[in-house]
Amino acid sequence: MIQERTIRPMSGWFPLLVTLVSLAGPPAGVVAAVNRLPEESVSMAWALVGCGLWLAIGLTMLAGFLAVQPNDSRVLLLFGNYVGTVRESGFFWVNPFYSKKKLSLRIRNFETGSKSTPEVKDAQGHVVQTKGRTIGRPSKVNDRDGNPIEISAVVVWRVVNTAEAMFEVDDYEDFVAVQSEAALRNLATRHPYDSEDHETSLRGSTSEIGDQLRRDIQDRLEKAGVEVLEARISHLAYAPEIAAAMLQRQQAQAVVAARTKIVEGAVGMVRMALDHLADDKIVELDEEKKASMVSNLLVVLCSDRHTQPVINTGSIYG
Repeated sequence: MIQERTIRPMSGWFPLLVTLVSLAGPPAGVVAAVNRLPEESVSMAWALVGCGLWLAIGLTMLAGFLAVQPNDSRVLLLFGNYVGTVRESGFFWVNPFYSKKKLSLRIRNFETGSKSTPEVKDAQGHVVQTKGRTIGRPSKVNDRDGNPIEISAVVVWRVVNTAEAMFEVDDYEDFVAVQSEAALRNLATRHPYDSEDHETSLRGSTSEIGDQLRRDIQDRLEKAGVEVLEARISHLAYAPEIAAAMLQRQQAQAVVAARTKIVEGAVGMVRMALDHLADDKIVELDEEKKASMVSNLLVVLCSDRHTQPVINTGSIYG
């Protein structure tokens, strides 16, 4: 593993002054040499050589300037060897022979299922299409119970180790996208879409699933120098081929749950009515009449339609 080395180069303002002098001095030296020295003399040749070297030094120094913006960095290489990383923002001057690789430290995010589009240039080398990413599309995967579902997630991340991001993986942005997609698919196969017994599920345990997804992605991206700040499910649904059947099952489960609640309440109300009738001694009911009253009350309380009252004008026994 390559360890990051943070360096702070010298300020670029004094080297800029020296460079300007180096670029402006040789032409003036050539003019002075031509006016004061005899033609085709050794002194003239040495003067021209000196001015040429002076100009070459000024042009070489131009390659050493770099400006670093906030939340940006430059990875410095010297003939293929890693020198260090400039993280501090400002205007600096470094060895002109350093190769300077730009690497952003800003927080970035993307949605799984999206694809990167490469930069496109015309015949003259002008950029006609910048590098970007397409809109994310949900991934189709089976959950733990084997039900096909569509799922996608939003991942928020940033680079924390520039050396690992630059040298440990080929393309760290593509590495983040591929590993996040793989971690999301693996997570979906370990949990059911929905659960009734308080088990961790994709739909019912969003915060737990998000935390687990973030940890899974972080484990995969540790070697790339990337920190995952947040990962959360952005789209979750049954696949179209089973969506209608699953909707009917959910509706049936909802109806059963509602009916169960209604029956529990109705039984409690019947018990309360019988207790009040017995305590207040409003009417004496034998077991047969109690059974009939319980039956009528349950029909009234549990029915999904309005009841029709029936008035008995005779004896309650006839």
